[in-house]
Amino acid sequence: MTSPARTLEHQDELLEYRLSLRLGPVHARQRLGIEREAEARVFGRDRSSFHLENLTSAPGFIRLCLRMAGLLGRGQANSRNLSTVHNRFRLPDLPASFEGFRILHLTDLHVDMDEANLQSVIRQISPLDYDLCVLTGDYRKLTWGPVEAALEGMARLREAIQGPAYAVLGNHDSVRMVPAMEDMGYSLLMNEMVPIERGGEHLYLAGVDDPHFYKVHNLHRAGDDIPPGGISLLLSHTPEIWREASHAGYDMFLCGHTHGGQICLPGRIPLTLDADCPRHLGRGYWQANDMQGYTSPGAGTSVVNVRLNCPPEVTIHTLTRGPSQ
Repeated sequence: MTSPARTLEHQDELLEYRLSLRLGPVHARQRLGIEREAEARVFGRDRSSFHLENLTSAPGFIRLCLRMAGLLGRGQANSRNLSTVHNRFRLPDLPASFEGFRILHLTDLHVDMDEANLQSVIRQISPLDYDLCVLTGDYRKLTWGPVEAALEGMARLREAIQGPAYAVLGNHDSVRMVPAMEDMGYSLLMNEMVPIERGGEHLYLAGVDDPHFYKVHNLHRAGDDIPPGGISLLLSHTPEIWREASHAGYDMFLCGHTHGGQICLPGRIPLTLDADCPRHLGRGYWQANDMQGYTSPGAGTSVVNVRLNCPPEVTIHTLTRGPSQ
């Protein structure tokens, strides 16, 4: 009879083998190794990054402070009150077949954080009309530990998403989630590119693995096969690689990670963005060199299921031909 420990060991071996085939042995080994080394640390491996969600006392302390200030109930209600925000990317060389092409952008869902929030996301996207869905990471509540609850939430979400869904991983996500998410029908872009065809013309969709904590993004590998002059869209969890991406020649850049601050001062002034980038890249539309970008504040919450002066959103990006904004 096989022992439970041996069964788990065998499952881990199969997972590593499958990831090695899917990502290549170096990428799989690197990502798994960093995950194992960093699990449950409050500070990152270089001591320069801080993970508040890994401090077990943090959520309770923050909730207590908000309750004493009379803001907890309002903040929780805000976090479940999603809106659909519309953004337009104007591109002078957009292929005619992609005029009016609509992209649903979801990010920072943390689907195992708050059941009411996940239900709100599903309700919000169900009536929407779009051609493609993209997701830019952070599907899990914590940055460590089991992935089963997050995967269950992502399976329910996939049933509500119409048509193709392309995704990248964030700093909360384990590479162990990749096989299960792909089995659900998500297409993970792990430093990869896929051409999107419409009317015989193409849009080139690229995505990189997490650049924030794991630092396993590879813009060259993701973009080397994009033909000269091809209109390209890059998915990244975080805006932190904006400079590299703009000089690499990407036309559009979609990301999240910042939550827009999540708990902000009046006027939507974030207390922190947890990202090494200029503050104007922390939320909404922006430009860098010839690249247009959008940082979504996300649909979910981290650490505590509260939002103040920072409403959550799902975003519809519409592509149209014309001079950039």
